[in-house]
Amino acid sequence: MSRRPLPLRILTRVLGFLAITTADRYIGRIILRACCLVACAMTALFSLLEFVEQLASVGEGHYSVADAALYTLCTMPYRLLQVTPAAMLIGCLLALGGLARHSELTALRAAGMSEFRIGGVAIRLTIPIALLLFLLAQYGIPISQQFAQQERSAALYTSLRSADEFWAYGDRQYLHVEHFERRDIPTDIDIYEFNSDGTLAEYLNAERADLRPDGRWLLVNVLRKRLIGGAFQTQRLAKLDWQPFLSLRQTELLRLPPDSMPPIGLYHYIRSLQQRHLQALQYQQEFWMKVDVPLSMLAMVFISFIFVFSPSRTQNAGAQLAIGAGFGMVCSLAQEIAGNLNLVLDLNPAVAALTPSVLLMLLATSLFRRA
Repeated sequence: MSRRPLPLRILTRVLGFLAITTADRYIGRIILRACCLVACAMTALFSLLEFVEQLASVGEGHYSVADAALYTLCTMPYRLLQVTPAAMLIGCLLALGGLARHSELTALRAAGMSEFRIGGVAIRLTIPIALLLFLLAQYGIPISQQFAQQERSAALYTSLRSADEFWAYGDRQYLHVEHFERRDIPTDIDIYEFNSDGTLAEYLNAERADLRPDGRWLLVNVLRKRLIGGAFQTQRLAKLDWQPFLSLRQTELLRLPPDSMPPIGLYHYIRSLQQRHLQALQYQQEFWMKVDVPLSMLAMVFISFIFVFSPSRTQNAGAQLAIGAGFGMVCSLAQEIAGNLNLVLDLNPAVAALTPSVLLMLLATSLFRRA
């Protein structure tokens, strides 16, 4: 009997992969339940560690234990996004490993369900999870992260920022920002500087300011008035370098941290920074790390197949689960290190973020085929 043509065999496999049966739904429910439980547990664990870290700031300004708890609670959605790939690995190991220990995988394979088909259930499951994570990153995380940032800065520092306005005082200067373009570019800025006797010494008005990494502000389209000899002298400057009385940490709070921006907004903001010839590396890194989440999830699922479908899986399932989870944690750490290397070595952010996941998928596929 002649073999079917290669395109037909590929089409048959693809259609079989996409078809959903009762067995697929059963396996999918078990994997989804395990992944959700692991994700919640990991989110709670890392949130507890974050809360302990925030306790170190209690007592600064008006920052209290309740503020630390609120900050930790509001940053939990972003933490969930971070732990989901690792949760996919451990969840698949628990779910499929449990099926293997109860001989259900053997029964499914005896009924004609291949390892490719069983693994395909977990792979398909990453699609709706990735979609939900995108919606969370686009609409949920920015709101919670920005609220957490604003409440924390209001409790820690003697400044006041609303969504569209900012006031601060220090070193005999008042700073007023009327509006934040794209939420973190100060516009319509007023700066009042006073003498030691309380009289006005200088007034600055700027159309906007570019916040530099060293904490200095580059004021654009500046109106400068100085009181000299009882009369104001007026200057108009295209640009003026200004050293604010705010500390570098306080200046950073004026910016939206990259993790608090939605993916689409982050992409447009990166383009805006590049058009103004400003540093965008940290924002590019965060953008590509978010793009990498679905790939990282797939890589972790592929890694789980190595341990679940290996010939020795029934000999010591607990040890294989521990080894698999440990391997996944090491891979996650390696991905994070690789993602940060571009800040030190000036690598392409996309290459630094995506390469580890792609290499892991290729490695897992190769090892799975040999198993």
